[in-house]
Amino acid sequence: LMKRFYSSSVSEDLGCGRGEFSRKHYGSVELLISSDADGAIQRAGRFRVENGSSGENTDYAPGTWHRTDVHLENPEYHTRWYFKYFLGKVHQNYIGTDAEKNPFFLSVVLSDQNNQRIPQYHSILWRKTGTQKICLPYSPTKTLSVKSILSAMSLDKFEKSPREILYPEIQKDLLVLEEQEGSVNFKFGVLYAKDGQLTDDEMFSNETGSESFQRFLHLLGDTITLKGWSGYRGGLDTKNDTTGTCSIYTVFQGHEIMFHVSTMLPYSRENKQQVERKRHIGNDIVTIIFQEGEESSPAFKPSMIRSHFTHIFALVRYNKQNDSYRLKIFSEESVPLFGPPLPSPPVFTNHQEFRDFVLVKLINGEKATLETPTFSQKRQRTLDMLIRSLYQDMMPDLHKGNNMLNRRSFSDVLPESPKSTRKKEEARQAEFVRLGQALKLKTTVKGDTTANLATTSFCKKEPWESQSFCSNFPHEVVCADSWGQSLLVSTDAGILLIDDGQPSVQVFDKTLQIKQMNVLEALDLLIARTDKGKDSRILVFRLSAVQKDIETKKMIRSKYDCRENKLERTKGCHLYAINTHHGSELRIVVAIRNKLLLVTKKYNSHNTLTTTSLLSSPESPVEEFQYIREICLSDPPVVMTLVDGPTGDSDNMICVAYRHQFDLVNESTGESYRLHHVETNRVNFVAAIDVYEDGEAGLLLCYNYVCQYRKVYPFSGGSPLVQPSAYDFHFSWNQVPYAVVCAFPYVLAFTTDSIEIRLVVNGNLVHTAVVPELQLVASRSDIYFKATAAVSGSSDSNSKEMSSKSSPQTPTAYEKPEFPLPSLEGEVPCKNLYKIPLSNLVGRSIERPLKSPLAPKVITTTTSSGITSLPVMHSLSLSRMEIKEIASRTRKELLGLLDEPIPKTESAQKIKKVSRRQSDPKQGAIRSSSSDRIISSSFEGYSERCHLSTSSDPDTSANREESSPSSYPFQLISLYDEDIIDLK
Repeated sequence: LMKRFYSSSVSEDLGCGRGEFSRKHYGSVELLISSDADGAIQRAGRFRVENGSSGENTDYAPGTWHRTDVHLENPEYHTRWYFKYFLGKVHQNYIGTDAEKNPFFLSVVLSDQNNQRIPQYHSILWRKTGTQKICLPYSPTKTLSVKSILSAMSLDKFEKSPREILYPEIQKDLLVLEEQEGSVNFKFGVLYAKDGQLTDDEMFSNETGSESFQRFLHLLGDTITLKGWSGYRGGLDTKNDTTGTCSIYTVFQGHEIMFHVSTMLPYSRENKQQVERKRHIGNDIVTIIFQEGEESSPAFKPSMIRSHFTHIFALVRYNKQNDSYRLKIFSEESVPLFGPPLPSPPVFTNHQEFRDFVLVKLINGEKATLETPTFSQKRQRTLDMLIRSLYQDMMPDLHKGNNMLNRRSFSDVLPESPKSTRKKEEARQAEFVRLGQALKLKTTVKGDTTANLATTSFCKKEPWESQSFCSNFPHEVVCADSWGQSLLVSTDAGILLIDDGQPSVQVFDKTLQIKQMNVLEALDLLIARTDKGKDSRILVFRLSAVQKDIETKKMIRSKYDCRENKLERTKGCHLYAINTHHGSELRIVVAIRNKLLLVTKKYNSHNTLTTTSLLSSPESPVEEFQYIREICLSDPPVVMTLVDGPTGDSDNMICVAYRHQFDLVNESTGESYRLHHVETNRVNFVAAIDVYEDGEAGLLLCYNYVCQYRKVYPFSGGSPLVQPSAYDFHFSWNQVPYAVVCAFPYVLAFTTDSIEIRLVVNGNLVHTAVVPELQLVASRSDIYFKATAAVSGSSDSNSKEMSSKSSPQTPTAYEKPEFPLPSLEGEVPCKNLYKIPLSNLVGRSIERPLKSPLAPKVITTTTSSGITSLPVMHSLSLSRMEIKEIASRTRKELLGLLDEPIPKTESAQKIKKVSRRQSDPKQGAIRSSSSDRIISSSFEGYSERCHLSTSSDPDTSANREESSPSSYPFQLISLYDEDIIDLK
C-alpha cells in the first residue's frame, strides 16, 4: 500500500522530462555529392536528410519519437483571417503611414469566435514585412480605439494618422494582399526512377512506369482527363493536350493537389533531356522520387537533379515482400524545420496512413520553403509594391477629402452602427457587405480557398483532446497540482483533493490560503506559498503525513496547525521556483521583493522512499532544508525559472524577468547577465520555460504576443555565453496568453477563451481550440483546466460553415455578430474540470499512472466462460492492453470463436444493422459500404461501443482496404470521447 502511495508515478517522471527535445528527429544536414558513371563529380549540395533513424537506443528516453502525430502546420482555416472573419461582414479598414513613411493598412472586425458566443476583435496589420494578426478581448463597457490596437501591435509612432476607408472595393484589394501568403492549392512533381539510374536525363526518359509505380499513383489520387478539366490545373494545359492527356489529382483536407507525373507528361524520342517534362517538374518546389530496386542499390541524391527551384525531395521505395513503403526526405539546407518527423524506422505497412503522412509532409514542406530567403524576399518585394500602389491610388482622395476616407482619426471600433447613423450610412454598410459576400462566393467557387476544412480528419483523435475529470465544480480555483491520478486544488473553500468519479476530500480548511504549490511525489514533499503580503510564507509538508490524515479522517488542518511547517527567512515572499528537471538535489529560489533566497534540500543517501523510512521520518520536513545564500536584484522579479547547468556544479542559473528585460543570474556568484531586452512601451511577462535540447539548456521567453527561443550555452570563464545563435527563433501568438505550457513537440498558450497549440521547433500553428471561460489549473504533469466546454479534436469550424463551403449558395443579408445572452438573475454558469493527459501530447506509449491517494476500489468479475473481466477504473481512458483485450473478446464472439458468449447484463448487448455512407478520402466521393454492426457491450459498469465493418465479398473488402481510412479488420470506438483507435 505504501509503495503504491509514495512511489513516483510515471506521469510525474514524464512531466520532469517534458521540456527535453531534439532537432535530430527532423534530420541532419549533410553534404551530398553526385557523380557520373566514370566517378567524376557532377554536382554537390547541402541538404537536411530525414530517414527516421536517429542512431539512438530504443529505450523510451525523453524526446525520443516512437509515434508521430500528423498535422498540417499553419492550416489555412486558422491563418486566412480576412477571408474567414472579415469578408462579407461589417468591418473597418484603415490606412496610414508609420514613422519611416511606410504605408500600412489595418483591418478590424468584431466577430463571434467560431459560433462559441465569444465576441472578439480580430485585427490584421498589413505591412511590407508581412501581416500581423492578433485577437483582442471585447468589453461592452469599454470601447477599443485604433490607436490601442496599433499599440498592441508595437506600432506607436506615425507619420500620418490612420483614416478609415469607407468604399467597399477595398475588400478585393485586401484579399489580394492576403493571397500573397501562399496558394491554398499545391502542385507536386512525381519522377519515376528505375534501378541503377543515376542522372536526371535517365529518369526523365522513362516512358512508362512499373506496376508498383501505378499502384503508388492510384494511392496518391485519381486519374483525371485534362481536356475540359475545370478544377485546379497546376499549370497544365486543359484545352489542347499540350501537357499530356491525363494527370493525377486529389483533394486533401480542403487542398486541391495536382501531381506532375513524369510518365504522363509529353515524351520526345529526339530530345534526350525531355525539356517539356523538366519544365514542369523542375519548377515544382517539392518532388517525389519513386525509385525501383533494393535498398542495397545505388541511392538517389538530390544533386542528381539539375534544378534551382526544387527544394524538397521525397524518396519513396516499395517493398513487395511485406507490401510496405519506405520514405526518406531531403530538404535544402535553408528550408526551416517542418513536420511531421519520420517514424523510426520510416516504414509504412498501412497504405492509407502512408498517403496521409506523405501529403501532410509535402504540404508542410512547401509552406516552409516559402520562408526561405529565395522566396520570402520576393514575397516581401511583391507585398511592398502592392501596398504602395494601393496607397498611391488613394492619395488623391486623401488630399481632396473625398467620402472614400473618413476624416475621423482613431475612431472607435464599434460592434454595430451607432443609433444616430443615418440611412445613407446603413445603405453603405449594406453595399459593403453585399460586395464582400459576392467576392467570398466567387473566391470559393474559383477554388482559391480551402473547400472543406476537415475532409479526412473528422474522426481522428487528436493529442490535445480533453477528458472530463470533475463535473459541476462550484469553487474558484487559485492554484493546483497533480498527485498521482488526483488533483490537489486550492480553492476559496480550502484545499481539496479531487479524483475522478469520487467525492472531494478536504485536506486544509479555508484559513490556509495557498497561492502556489508543488507536489513532489518522489521526495514525499508538498511545497506551498501561503497568504499574501507581509504574512506570506513558504510551507513544506510531508505527503505521507497528509495522506495519513486523509486515511484516518482526523480533524482537517487549519492555518494554525502549520506553524511547524514554515521555512525560515521566507516571510513576505511573493514568488518561488523549484528545479523541475532531473537534478542531483532539490533547489528552491524564493523571491522576497528584490531579494532571492536560495534554499536546498539536504542530501541524504539513505533517504529512499521505503516503508521504513516513511514511518520513521518526522512529520515536518523543515529540518531537511538548508539556507545557501541571498542574491540581490535591482527590481522584484515578475517571472522566475531555474535552469540546470550541464554539470550542476557552479553553473546552475536563475532566469528572472522584470522591467523590460529577461536576465540570467548565476546561483553560485549572484552575477546577472542580460538575456533579452523587450523593445515595447508596455510589457506583460507571461513565462520563462526552461527546455533542454539534447541536454543543452534553452529558454522560451514569453511576453505580450511574442515567444522567443534563446539557447543558453554553458558557462565559460564564469559567465554564460548569451549571444545570438542560429538555433534562436521567435513567433507570435494570435492572442495574449496568461500561461504557456511546453510538452514536446507542442507548446500550448492559454487565454481566457482559447488554447493555441504550436510546435516547439518552429513555432508553427497546429490548432486553435475555442474553450469558453478557460482557466488553467495545473500543468506540471497532466494538464488540468476549468471551463464550460471541453477541447475537441475536430476542426473548430462548425457544420454550417463546412456545408456552405462545400456547396456555395447565394448569400443573404449580412449577419451581425452574436453576443452572449445575459445570464438570468441568480444563474451561475456550470464549469467542469478537464484533463489533457501528458502521455497523449508527448507522443509516447507509457503504462497507466499509479492510483491516486484516494485509492479507488478495483472490481474484477469472472464471466461464465472463465475469463476474468477487466478492472473498473475511475478514468475515461483505457490502457492499450485493456483496449486490445476488449477488442479481442468482441471480435472472437462475433466470429463465433468462443464456445460461450460474454454474459449480458441489464443493459443487454444489442446488435443493430445500419447502413452508412463512407467518404472516400482521396476524392471526396460518397459511396455506400457494406452493412455495419454496432455492438453495445457492458463490462460491469464500463460501456464500450464497438464498430465492426464486415463484407462477404472479398473483392469489395480488398477494394475498401485500399481506400478506406483504415485497412484494419475493425475499429474500436470509445463511448466517452468518441475517438477511433485502429487495431491490427
